Amino acid sequence: MKTSRLLIGAVVFAALSSSVSFAAKAQESADLVYSGGTILTMEDDQPKVEAVAVKDGKILAAGTAADLEKLKGANTKAIDLGGKTMIPGFFDAHGHVFMVGFQAKSANLLPAPDGTVNDIAALQSVMKEWYGKNSAQVKATKLFPGFGYDDSQLKEQRHPTKEDLDAISTDEPIYVIHQSGHLGVANSKALEIIGYTAETKELPGGVIRRDDKGNPTGVLEESAHFNALVKLTSDLSAENAETMFLAGLDLVKSYGYTTAQEGRAMPKQFAAMQATAKKNKLPIDVVVYPDVLIDRDMIKNTVSGSYENRMRVAGAKLTIDGSPQGFTAWRDRPYYNPPEHFRSDYAGFSAATSDQVFDAVDWAFSNNIQILTHSNGEAASDLLLAAIKTAEQKYGMADRRPVLIHGQFLREDQVDAAAQLHVFPSLFPMHTFYWGDWHRDHTVGPELADNISPTGWFRKRGLMFSSHHDAPVALPDSMRILSATVTRRSRSGDIIGPDQRVDAMTALKAMTIWPAYQHFEEAQKGSIKPGKLADLVILSEDPTAIDPETLHDVKVLETIKEGVTVYTADAK
Repeated sequence: MKTSRLLIGAVVFAALSSSVSFAAKAQESADLVYSGGTILTMEDDQPKVEAVAVKDGKILAAGTAADLEKLKGANTKAIDLGGKTMIPGFFDAHGHVFMVGFQAKSANLLPAPDGTVNDIAALQSVMKEWYGKNSAQVKATKLFPGFGYDDSQLKEQRHPTKEDLDAISTDEPIYVIHQSGHLGVANSKALEIIGYTAETKELPGGVIRRDDKGNPTGVLEESAHFNALVKLTSDLSAENAETMFLAGLDLVKSYGYTTAQEGRAMPKQFAAMQATAKKNKLPIDVVVYPDVLIDRDMIKNTVSGSYENRMRVAGAKLTIDGSPQGFTAWRDRPYYNPPEHFRSDYAGFSAATSDQVFDAVDWAFSNNIQILTHSNGEAASDLLLAAIKTAEQKYGMADRRPVLIHGQFLREDQVDAAAQLHVFPSLFPMHTFYWGDWHRDHTVGPELADNISPTGWFRKRGLMFSSHHDAPVALPDSMRILSATVTRRSRSGDIIGPDQRVDAMTALKAMTIWPAYQHFEEAQKGSIKPGKLADLVILSEDPTAIDPETLHDVKVLETIKEGVTVYTADAK
């Protein structure tokens, strides 16, 4: 299988090149030498070393402390890890760093353990308290935002409504976004600005929920939600957009990420990100995937394998369906136990037509552009795999690395099809913690819930995968990702799919070297190896040497981008 051969080849190449690189640079003096702790390289031929030397932002050497002592010169800074653990910097396999900034600049409506909103009264209280501290921002941006409420965790087991939000304010346009990022709720003022009324026709690929008289309840799904968000943020100034983007990067780097992803850039977002990058303000690298259904010429003209001012357009993004926990993922069968207002045959819906999917994949393949596709439900993945198969038959089996994002409800036959078509899986095992109980009891039922984000199935076939956070769907919490990928422990303590669990080293590779491969950057990032960028993270403990049930307690102490510290825990 292609990915297996690539892994074997990488190991052989590493074994040959490591000693050569060290010998060639043996007489150079390092800028930095780290030692005195556990250093995990993610290189199979040399998984642990005693010391790492850095010069000019790259790994000069990795080996024994005695060998690297030879690289210390008069100006070398020796850094004692003090028993802590160093690993490669985390590579964001899938997230939305610009919207992470939106989250950082919004009222925190997350339920426990990441917030305090577990009923609608708490949501209202948090929003009012936030407004008291941020009214100037609301006036400047003309938006009163909240982010992260989750109806599955609210005592009322429902979404808030425009009436619930009107109780907070009828003067300011309030918009609160569901934790999935695929639904939102508007108050009356926001609905007025958006222009949704009883007469508004449904948008393709979306739903405006309505009362018995046809009036919007405030709850908006998929395209109706994204359209609303665009309208409500259309007046965002360049200064506010830059502030939002940088706030997202600050949060992401605090969790050890040295490369961030904007996994679905809209034109105004991309313009703001590009303007910020040109000012040399990005502390870490950012890979961008603009929406393939909006501006293909822009993607074709800007896509690049190299960074400019720490940012590059890496490919295109396609979205086929929605959120599994929000019941907007497109399934091949009815949902197991959905809320009462859904029909018994309800199986979600598509956010793109079949023609759009086949055309987008064909365009990407014909132009040799990597395409990432959001596909959660089984029906969505069937459509994606069919489109990729058709394109590969037409254009041949080149190394394009199309990526299936999420794949929450993949069937095992779809895993086999993905392997045959060389589709790279970027999975979301953190779902097992946040929504594992919800999937077991409501979306797919206890039997199928065990196989959500099926990391075990891919490893059984010798395949790589990546693990992502999809922030702001959840916080970009690297240790929560690591914990969930290893333990699959839900909020209630249940293990959601014991056979899909992997060991800690595998989970770390799924956050470092394998997502680097996913993005065609395995030669520069993802492991501690001579010649690669000195993108590094220092952790409070060795994840491979502790009780897996305590992985979520490990702390990111320092994030290092090309030899320069960009975050320390003391500065948080």
